[in-house]
Amino acid sequence: MINFNGTLIENTTFISSENRGYKYGDALFETLKVVHGKILFWEDHYFRLMSSMRIMRMEIPMNFTMEFLEQEIIKTINVNGLAKSSVRVRLNVDRGEGGKYLPKEKIINYFIVVEKADNDFYTIPKNEEYTVDLYKDYFVAPGLLSTLKTNNKAINVLGSIYAEENQFANCLLLNTNKSVVEALNGNVFLISGEHIKTPPIDDGCLKGIMRKQIIEVIVNSGDYTIEETSISPFELQKADELFITNVIVGIQPVLKYRKKAFNTKITEDILKRLNTKLRLS
Repeated sequence: MINFNGTLIENTTFISSENRGYKYGDALFETLKVVHGKILFWEDHYFRLMSSMRIMRMEIPMNFTMEFLEQEIIKTINVNGLAKSSVRVRLNVDRGEGGKYLPKEKIINYFIVVEKADNDFYTIPKNEEYTVDLYKDYFVAPGLLSTLKTNNKAINVLGSIYAEENQFANCLLLNTNKSVVEALNGNVFLISGEHIKTPPIDDGCLKGIMRKQIIEVIVNSGDYTIEETSISPFELQKADELFITNVIVGIQPVLKYRKKAFNTKITEDILKRLNTKLRLS
């Protein structure tokens, strides 16, 4: 069952052809990981959603408190019999129905969809063939809108099709300045020696929740340095390690880019530190 504006309904058609998220991509979403009823990084997700709604000029309902939305998420998980499981949650908000580009009314819909996830804590996926390449058909525009999790994901869809057609596990996206900004489904970190780089938000990468957690882990490690700076595609073949982050997988090591093979020593160490942080929180 799904949660549509607080009402639990069967997972069938529940929006009309006039829904603005469907017609124009006038919608935002958060992808959450919930472990045994605990939403990981919930405060970060909530404030990112509120900030994104303000940027999108959405009128935030008075009842959209952190406590209210948390209760709605947990209610949806429980009714689906997943209270003792790890769960992937999509929380979607849109501007309702009506209007052309200009909305007719200041309405906000939300819906919550849940599905069972694999692991309680983060692990290194065992995939010896995790190869990536650049997706160069279209480019990300640097700027604030590119950092939001909106329903406008055409480049990610096309890039995913390209990756499947060419038997890549993932692709890296470039911005209009031809800098590497992110993967199709997460942020990118590049390791050279004990120095780690990740693209800055200004380059147009998603303001990722796991990105923030990994930066904090690296800063607090005392063993590695972190720099938010533009990454040239030429740097990829000189790097020692490369990994992708999102809240569902945690850390996904990249094992190969073209003829370059990467190791995973520091990546695995960062993952251990992340899991330690989660256990202590």
